[in-house]
Amino acid sequence: MQESRAERARSSIRAGDHTGPTSGLAPGYVQTNLVVLPEEYAFDFLKFCTRNPRSCPVLEVMDAGSTAPAVMAPGADLRTDVPEYRVYERGELVDEPSDISSYWREDLVSFLLGCSFTFETALLSAGLGLAHLEQGRNVPMYVTSRECAASGPFSGPMVVSMRPYRAEEIPHAVAVSGRYPGMHGAPIHVGSPESLGIRSLEEPEFGDPVQVEEDQLPVFWACGVTPQAVAMRARPPFMITHSPGHMFITDRLNSEYEI
Repeated sequence: MQESRAERARSSIRAGDHTGPTSGLAPGYVQTNLVVLPEEYAFDFLKFCTRNPRSCPVLEVMDAGSTAPAVMAPGADLRTDVPEYRVYERGELVDEPSDISSYWREDLVSFLLGCSFTFETALLSAGLGLAHLEQGRNVPMYVTSRECAASGPFSGPMVVSMRPYRAEEIPHAVAVSGRYPGMHGAPIHVGSPESLGIRSLEEPEFGDPVQVEEDQLPVFWACGVTPQAVAMRARPPFMITHSPGHMFITDRLNSEYEI
């Protein structure tokens, strides 16, 4: 049986042939954020996600110790199929491996969260360009002054991703991305980065800065990197995530999540 584009992409990642960001890989297939926590923290984190669905839309929660997502990609292995991971110990980033097999434990619970790459594909199909792709960069992501709703030890600031558009394009961008509530949905803010506590668009905490033209406004979406900012504050003893922009590619189609 011939491999799908998603399976080929995961095979390339697993073999170490693709090590960079995954934007543009396996067009049409859902990519997800990844969060892995000890089982004792899983319920509090699930509550955190349900209280902050724009930032952390849950697509699948796996059984403790499971490495193959039964819903999103049954034949995959979460230990090897992300190009770059981040390993946190008590909120400190301690490693950025391409394989987390050596860190794996039977008490670990994995969460797959919706990703903006789905609505980015829809934006492109609608004729709305993406500055970070045009400029060959990872999308810029910023830690804001907006606090998420807390759950147990999990609290902290919302992270947003930014894409600039001209004023006349923004209603269309809102409508297109709003069709994917499971993938962060419509923007949460337009213009005035200062009102989100963002000091400078040139200094994103994650990703790369992009040039915003004089006739464009910054448009901000809730971002699945929020759990990483939360981890730095909550300081759980152990946590694994994807590295920003280096997502997990699933077997599910973007079209399945359009409303």
